Amino acid sequence: MINRNKSFSLWLDFIERDFLKNEFPKLIQDDIINGATSNPSIFADAIQKSPAYKNQLNELKGLSPKEKYEALAIEDIKLAAHALRESYSEGNDGYISLEVDPFLSNDTKATVREAKRLFKAIGEPNVMIKIPATEAGYSAMRQLLATGISVNATLIFSPEQAMRCVRAMKKGMSIFENSGGRRVQAVISVFVSRFDRLLDPKLKELGLDISKTGIYNAARIYNIIEESNAPMIRTLFASTGVKEGVALPSDYYICELFAPHSVNTAPLETIKAYTQRSQDDFRLPISDEEIEDYFETMNDNGIDMNEVYGKLLEDGLKAFENSFEEILNALKD
Repeated sequence: MINRNKSFSLWLDFIERDFLKNEFPKLIQDDIINGATSNPSIFADAIQKSPAYKNQLNELKGLSPKEKYEALAIEDIKLAAHALRESYSEGNDGYISLEVDPFLSNDTKATVREAKRLFKAIGEPNVMIKIPATEAGYSAMRQLLATGISVNATLIFSPEQAMRCVRAMKKGMSIFENSGGRRVQAVISVFVSRFDRLLDPKLKELGLDISKTGIYNAARIYNIIEESNAPMIRTLFASTGVKEGVALPSDYYICELFAPHSVNTAPLETIKAYTQRSQDDFRLPISDEEIEDYFETMNDNGIDMNEVYGKLLEDGLKAFENSFEEILNALKD
């Protein structure tokens, strides 16, 4: 069974209508998960492949593709929020995340406007709005937190992104607290496995250890967030599923990033694998010295991490845009 240390949270990175009505509540009841996340790729897969949306789609004829998508997504997020509400009320996380339109990632005003509209339409307090960590996104995070809307900052790859998220979040939370607000939280979603999928072929050629870059980068960002002394802001380790054909245990990234005051969000099969083991010892923090030694070796071998950060962010934004466009095309009458 999984470790029951409540300073570590396990969230499910999956959404689908029938699943939310059936297996999802049992995972919460059995204390396996205490939160969930979604993204445009997850919704694209669910809406296009599951028959569970057919009846509602029949009722939405005549609406624009985006209106249809939002109606479907809002219904799913409400189902998840209701199932997680007891966890939320007990202070045991209980959050479900919904991302704003990824095509708004460079428009602060439009992001804030859409986030507030979606949060109001869902009508549940335990919803986190996902905002990409772009220049426009930092301001949006601050503004949303200032009004009491919890935020999941997504697509974090670099320490610089994480530091800017922390600064924006602390400002927003301070405004909310000074206005008499009580409960608002934030997570900073650090993407992990994408580093290894990109760099492992090159590292293998160089004779260096593989499947470590994502861990060390996430550990570096975790240290930065913990040093910010902001208890309502946590590191969330995302992109933690092991891809098919990779010679790693399916729960590798959960185990290696097991840390106090953190969240790990993972696919269902990864979580099921993790529940079969008992893990008592935290793997993080890793010392700053060890982390710097690792990245010095990378630099000495011609790997420019700033270039890697830029490429992964660009690819991540494009992937979410493509998934969102895929949904909208599928929902055209």
